[in-house]
Amino acid sequence: MYLSVVVPCMNEEASIPGLVERLTQAVKLWKDSAEIILIDDGSTDATWKAIEAAKASCPQLVGLKLSANRGHQIALTAGLEAAKGDRIFMLDADLQDPPELLTDMMFMMDRGFDVVYGRRSERRGETMFKKATAHLFYRFLNAMSDVPIPQDTGDFRLVNRRSLDAVLAMPEKARFIRGMFAWAGFRQVGIEYIRAPRELGETKYPFRAMMRFAIDAMTAFSTKPLKLATRLSFLSLLMAALMGVYVFYSLVVYQTAPGWASVILAVSFFSGAQLLTLGIMGEYIGRLYVEAKNRPLYFVSEEERDIAPVTQRLRA
Repeated sequence: MYLSVVVPCMNEEASIPGLVERLTQAVKLWKDSAEIILIDDGSTDATWKAIEAAKASCPQLVGLKLSANRGHQIALTAGLEAAKGDRIFMLDADLQDPPELLTDMMFMMDRGFDVVYGRRSERRGETMFKKATAHLFYRFLNAMSDVPIPQDTGDFRLVNRRSLDAVLAMPEKARFIRGMFAWAGFRQVGIEYIRAPRELGETKYPFRAMMRFAIDAMTAFSTKPLKLATRLSFLSLLMAALMGVYVFYSLVVYQTAPGWASVILAVSFFSGAQLLTLGIMGEYIGRLYVEAKNRPLYFVSEEERDIAPVTQRLRA
């Protein structure tokens, strides 16, 4: 069995030496059959030089340097496509996710699971705002998503080759890898751990990047926002009908000003009609959106065949 460790790096010059040291210790049981892939995602500091320096003392290390900053998910994809292992371990370079958990994840995979992901039971060293927004993000994403995505998880996980090949078969450009593994299915299990505070460097996910990531995640796994106009249109038409009853009642009982009834009814009706039209367009756009992803229709998890010759089956 060959093991690949994939780590995207963006301006992690200070973290590289400690990262390589801990990863080397984590994979020592697979010393002769493991590789550590570090991807420099267009860093503006000396991250690539630090990777080159680490390579001198760690022959297992493989360095990839992207031509420009493409974002965490694209850098991770580049590493996953380069990985040769039968099992692939993913984590970030900040060491908030402990590489030492690899042993427990390997044990769970030995029991038959295809994906073993880390679930954060506690997030130390993070602001209340970050904790609150992360909590809300996963709950809101699951409420909007067509696919259940494990809550309080990141890309920290161990996957086997067939689950990785399934994800790499998805050609979409805006990638949300943890959601893609959830969509692919197969046997998955989570292991809880306490996320450590960042010791070196700064977070690569400021609020603006978090918002972009959240939008990519939501639009990658849900057409519900497109269908919102349809629901609003029915509500609007219902309100228009109720408004019609009120308008005629006011016209007869209160002798309202001439023209008031027709204006209110026209505005109410055509507002509902416009929303209904947008809703119908949204339904079709949603189908185009799903088709444009060109995802495989399914993956086969297990297969059992009758291997008897056809002639024997015909005689039976």
